Amino acid sequence: MKTASRLDRIPPYLFAEIDRRRDEAVARGVDIINMGIGDPDKPTPEIVVEAMHRAIDDPATHNYPPYKGTRAYREAAANWFERRFGVGGWDPDTQVISSIGSKEAIHNTFLAFVDPGDLTLIPDPAYPVYRTATIFAGGEYYTLPLLAENQFLPDLEAIPAAVADRAKLLWLNYPNNPTGGIAPLEFFERVVHFAKKHDILVCHDNAYSEMAYDGYRPPSILQVPGAKDVAIEFLSCSKAYNMTGWRIGFVIGNQTGISGLGQVKTNIDSGAFKAIQQAAIAAFSLSDERLEELMTVYQNRRNIVVEGLRSLGWPIVAPRATLYVWAAIPRSFDSSLAFVSALLDKCGIIVPPGNGYGEHGEGFFRIALTVPDERMREAIHRMEAASIRYDA
Repeated sequence: MKTASRLDRIPPYLFAEIDRRRDEAVARGVDIINMGIGDPDKPTPEIVVEAMHRAIDDPATHNYPPYKGTRAYREAAANWFERRFGVGGWDPDTQVISSIGSKEAIHNTFLAFVDPGDLTLIPDPAYPVYRTATIFAGGEYYTLPLLAENQFLPDLEAIPAAVADRAKLLWLNYPNNPTGGIAPLEFFERVVHFAKKHDILVCHDNAYSEMAYDGYRPPSILQVPGAKDVAIEFLSCSKAYNMTGWRIGFVIGNQTGISGLGQVKTNIDSGAFKAIQQAAIAAFSLSDERLEELMTVYQNRRNIVVEGLRSLGWPIVAPRATLYVWAAIPRSFDSSLAFVSALLDKCGIIVPPGNGYGEHGEGFFRIALTVPDERMREAIHRMEAASIRYDA
């Protein structure tokens, strides 16, 4: 029995490999500090859980949901988007669709628009699903380096015209995982112009839209005039509302993009459980003050990590968004994997190597701000005790 050849092109999923190494260390009795995955450790807000309880008790939620989401959910998502980004006029029937988190919608978008041999433009380093979903669709990808000297923004002018003309999709993710980079509206304006010139669908993964610090409010690409002609945006309840396990989000934007995604979804999944959609509607009603309370927690953790790394010699700038700190490996290590292996072996700390997100992530590692403050301080203490310094 032989698996499909496409699987030969796909490496083990990064976070599954991290889980495997964690389990091996735990079996050896190691006290692990796992800062590998951006899975919020705070509970889902009570108002959301209470809405879920009520919805589960209602037999009307127990049958198949509409493939594209209930109309109430799509309307709530569109209204939230208008309040948050100041962009309205959405048709819930043709420009908004529910998603089972962002991951499935991202993957299904590739299936909707990429034929065998088609080209996609994906950032590097990046969320690994952009690369693997291209492979599953039979396409080819062209990587756009995200470099510190360019503020982790791709250089659109460096893309050869022949490549741009072949491309079907351009993937972006700001605030960015894993680098923490942010994108101004001026950059999104250039993206929209580029996409119109080359007839490309822009797919903006905005999963970290609410995860920002120091008063910063990340924009949406759909705030750019004309963006609705070429762009769709993926939003998720996972991070902002501590709902990673609930698997609920939505996609909004260009009608053709939403229609194509919807056609794939009707043939692959049966939609999100209606009770979860009702819970997400409750999440959309949460006040800005509640979100600011959560962001204060993550901002404090960011400060602990940044100040701790600086005390160990790291020349690091505090990120203004996401759940991550992206840092260069020490000069004494020759690869990202060597460094994160040393952190695990010497300190019991799990972080992913930068090259797990692409070749331009080599030389970096990522810290997730999803463990309590005292564990983050303990991680810094262990690194100091093990003489792990940037300039060692």
